[in-house]
Amino acid sequence: MKLSEPNKRILNKLWKNKLTVVSAFYILLCIIISIFAYQIIPDKSKNANTQNIEIAIKKPGFKVDMLTIDSVIHIPLSEYNKSNDTLFYVSYDGDEGFTTSSNYKIQRKRYIFGTDKFGRDVFSRLILGTRVSLSIGIIAVILSLVIGVFLGAIAGYFRGKTDKFIMWLINVVWSIPSVLLVIAISFALGRGFWQVFVAVGLSLWVDVARLVRGQVISIKEQEYVDGAKTLGFSSTRIITKHILPNIVSPLLVISASNFASAILLEAGLSFLGIGVQPPMASWGTMIKESYAYLILGDAYLSLLPGIAIVLMVLAFMLLGNGLRDALDVK
Repeated sequence: MKLSEPNKRILNKLWKNKLTVVSAFYILLCIIISIFAYQIIPDKSKNANTQNIEIAIKKPGFKVDMLTIDSVIHIPLSEYNKSNDTLFYVSYDGDEGFTTSSNYKIQRKRYIFGTDKFGRDVFSRLILGTRVSLSIGIIAVILSLVIGVFLGAIAGYFRGKTDKFIMWLINVVWSIPSVLLVIAISFALGRGFWQVFVAVGLSLWVDVARLVRGQVISIKEQEYVDGAKTLGFSSTRIITKHILPNIVSPLLVISASNFASAILLEAGLSFLGIGVQPPMASWGTMIKESYAYLILGDAYLSLLPGIAIVLMVLAFMLLGNGLRDALDVK
């Protein structure tokens, strides 16, 4: 497929901006990791929720022999020996036991980032947290675009009382702090994974609507729009075929910004306990469960998910800035 000259210039500008390129590759890497998360993580149980209180709060790089019986029971061992068909073992906390099951295996497990207060693998939950953050961002941005583009296009094109009413609605929502609005919507919808999607998406459409309205007001004065009206094209066709395709560039920029905002809002909701619910892995939940260890010598338990949030948000903000410069969005 041959690119047009304008598209070539845009790609050249993007490629020359090293921060944008690095951000794009980092986001692509996170997407790949989230897709193949369960093939990457050591703990392949649902939500990486294998708990072993005996090995709670272990430092990064901790190793232990793990006895798995019938793929369900997981026992960390300090020592073991086999006699005939019986396996005798001493668990990590000193309890003695044995098993005559033939369906067992002992593996040497390494916890790259250590374990949390429930003895779960921090590395595995960090990886799964990437999947949650990207999912929230994608659905929230799509929802905000659908609502924002629809209301903004109607307000900008038809003006009059329709515009006044939509602008009144925008100003009302705009006056409410995003976090409070998301909390209110979350309480109304209830706690849960899909509820967070909706709550975050419903808080981000205002910026999109304001942007689309302004762009539509400007573009509808162009001669080709007047020509379309003269030919008798319907308002729906003029908006969808002639106006909206010309505001894709600013929409891409604001979508990158909204993606970053969605990740932050989800992390904040999860930290407050009204977002993604345990045992589902979320960076905000991981910080909530471990922030008390900041002063107990195990600050990494909160810092690791915190750094993950910062890197993801920074990547989308830098990508948005790069797109703004390359697309020459005013």
